[in-house]
Amino acid sequence: MSDATVLIVDDEVGFVSTMSKRLNMRDMVVYTAYEGAAAMRQLAEHADIQVVILDMKMPGKDGLTVLQEIKELYPLVEVIMLTGHATVPTAIEGIQHGAFDYLMKPCSFDGLTEKILQAVALKEEHEGEAIEARVSDIANRMA
Repeated sequence: MSDATVLIVDDEVGFVSTMSKRLNMRDMVVYTAYEGAAAMRQLAEHADIQVVILDMKMPGKDGLTVLQEIKELYPLVEVIMLTGHATVPTAIEGIQHGAFDYLMKPCSFDGLTEKILQAVALKEEHEGEAIEARVSDIANRMA
């Protein structure tokens, strides 16, 4: 069993390849995409994705647009924004749109790994709450 299932979305092919290999070595399942539309296809095809590591600047849709689409279609998937072009307003906007965290490139690999595991724990907590709410709703309707 893996520690996390991650989707890396970044137009820097070398970065994605290196990060994918390193996360695989830490017992994580990794999917990759190089732009927003491909990221959305990966999410549709792989329901096991728990965390998305998302670049801000990409061709086509930017990271904030992709973040909004992810949160609309997959609200329990956690998103970590990772960029070399951060500004305080974009970081605030990302968090306001539901990003789990906002990190600057280059970031420490250990720090990113810890953020991924924290995001997985939060996703599992939210899934547990959603299940409890559904069970409670069904029980109330049967009473």
